[in-house]
Amino acid sequence: MIILHVKVYNLILKTLNKKNQKVRILLNKQLSKYLGIDFGIKKSGVSISDSNKLISFPLETIETKNLLDYIKQINIDENIEIVVIGKPLKLNNEMHDLEEAIGKFIKLLKIEVSNIKVERVDERFTSKISSSIIINSGLSKKNRRDKSIIDKISASLILESYLIQKNK
Repeated sequence: MIILHVKVYNLILKTLNKKNQKVRILLNKQLSKYLGIDFGIKKSGVSISDSNKLISFPLETIETKNLLDYIKQINIDENIEIVVIGKPLKLNNEMHDLEEAIGKFIKLLKIEVSNIKVERVDERFTSKISSSIIINSGLSKKNRRDKSIIDKISASLILESYLIQKNK
């Protein structure tokens, strides 16, 4: 159903001419979504917002080498307006070593998908909170060991944190 909405939306946008630029911008913002990323060297968790930009949903964990292509495709399918990427700060507020790789990824993302805005959010404790959520969820011990679940829940917490800040 969401893909149908995006196709209808894209058709509407194509029919609007430059005179209706304000309508085009308004439609774009109303039907867009946000993406949350818990970036990792090998794997990254991904989450998505609803179109009202109020709720975050864990999507999946994918290999980081495929993350850019994944974002390109989901942007086509879901009309992504903002990508929120976790900022890995240490407890003393210094940047984690992972920040260099994230910076390179963000530069590439801005070149490859120029219509998407990138935001950053402090991601301290998201993995610990995710682990706690998983433990309290009733999942079996075997499933709780699956790191991919932690990654996508962490991505959802990163996006949720951004949504809360934005909607204050």
